[in-house]
Amino acid sequence: MIQLPITLDQLILTVQQLQPSDRAQVARALIQIELKLDLKALLEELYKQPPIDEITDSEIMNEIKAVRQQAKK
Repeated sequence: MIQLPITLDQLILTVQQLQPSDRAQVARALIQIELKLDLKALLEELYKQPPIDEITDSEIMNEIKAVRQQAKK
């Protein structure tokens, strides 16, 4: 594998010269990286939280009803 150091500006100019489908592929790859980082951060934050007390089915149903009522407004 050959490695060539390039600046951010050079990379941006190179990506701008790609065909639209290739630019879309680069964009998808960048989004996937960001989503993975966001998901990792979210999971780490969730694991830091203390455990929540048991939630009953009745509480879940009440929350669903409340959300549905809000959506109707």
